[in-house]
Amino acid sequence: MTPNYRFDIAQGSDEWLAIRLGIPTASEFDRIVTPKKLDLAAASKVYMHKLLAEWMYGAPLEAFVSPWMERGKALEAEAIHYYEMERDVETQAIGFVLTDDGMAGASPDRLVGDDGLLELKCPALETHVGYMLDPASLLAEYWMQVQGQLWVCDDRDWCDVMSYYPGFPSVMCRTHQSDGSDCKCREHMTQCALSIHIPAFVETMLAARVKLTQAYGELRRERVSAGQRVEASRAAFDEFMNSPIGGVV
Repeated sequence: MTPNYRFDIAQGSDEWLAIRLGIPTASEFDRIVTPKKLDLAAASKVYMHKLLAEWMYGAPLEAFVSPWMERGKALEAEAIHYYEMERDVETQAIGFVLTDDGMAGASPDRLVGDDGLLELKCPALETHVGYMLDPASLLAEYWMQVQGQLWVCDDRDWCDVMSYYPGFPSVMCRTHQSDGSDCKCREHMTQCALSIHIPAFVETMLAARVKLTQAYGELRRERVSAGQRVEASRAAFDEFMNSPIGGVV
């Protein structure tokens, strides 16, 4: 599976959410393939159920957003500028990349030149200090995500993952996509594992969709945007407040 479809849309937008709805994405590939042994993960079944639920529901399931995730988003522009100055490169925003069958994808934080990708992390200071002491642990922590991005974006040769905390030295690690010359290198083994397990996961998931439809009829709801969900909530609230019960509150 190779990337034929690239979408230059804002990450987190309704369009971005709709494109990735109900399909595995690189940030969750570690729920399909174990990073250490590169076997099928025990969590893959639960992950498949989540994707099937999204497919039926027509909207992403509510996800927890921690304060550190919000902080990371707020620092993204600053971190990108730091990376570009440090590496003396130009980067380009990218929304989402789909494999040619449309059944798996990735959202790299940036494209770097013609050959690279960038994945940014803006963690808590104590986490960043840990990466400063052991830079290899940063790459190990996000190994499956960045290798998954290279698997989806297979026209890219490498991916930098950077931990950024304002006022402190950054931590940067680079991983390459295997060129196949060393079949025993970690990169090559990971790419092979992804090429086996992700398509098999998708095949099982598609079979489950058929099974659900045959057993229960058409289950898919019309896809609902975040804006439409907000409007529906407001309408329900207004209806309640205009009712005899709501007026008493």
